[in-house]
Amino acid sequence: MTPKTEKIILGIDPGSNIMGFGVLKVIGNTPEMLKMGVLDLRKTKDHYVSLRKIFNFTLELINTYHPDELAIEAPFFGKNVQSMLKLGRAQGTAITAAVICDLPIFEYAPLKIKMAITGNGKAAKSQVADMMRRILNIPESEMPTLLDATDGLAAAYCHFLQSTNRTKTNTSGKCRKWSDFVRTHPEKIIPTKSK
Repeated sequence: MTPKTEKIILGIDPGSNIMGFGVLKVIGNTPEMLKMGVLDLRKTKDHYVSLRKIFNFTLELINTYHPDELAIEAPFFGKNVQSMLKLGRAQGTAITAAVICDLPIFEYAPLKIKMAITGNGKAAKSQVADMMRRILNIPESEMPTLLDATDGLAAAYCHFLQSTNRTKTNTSGKCRKWSDFVRTHPEKIIPTKSK
């Protein structure tokens, strides 16, 4: 009998104001949340100081949890060029910290992450957070106020789905995609109101 492999995935939702992160431990094909949270930079007025904090915080996460891989949300194209530039710098800074630590990096578009978690590429942050809570059995009391944390966790979970067989549920019955969750947990699905 082969021993179950263990892998740690660090997920990051980059931001110049708030950086969300989530850490998943995967044993065999079963994911479990180790930690999620945010780096709140809203009181830091100097953008370059924020970048230094992002770099140091990412290194601290890597040194604390020793992840095998980094899953990071790719910047999206918006109308505000300055915001896009700041977001790209924040993402690049987190990536640089991972590169220095020889950590393999995987980028996922926001739409891909939302689709993997909720089945809807345009899902709201609250929907992503709720699905993460249900899928990973996170107690209500541990759910964060700032949903950037669950976005970071969602990036890690999306990578978990991408790196395993996405068409089946594993032997423990954990769900790997939205349709699996619907099929195995019909009692948790809230019906939508018809117009």
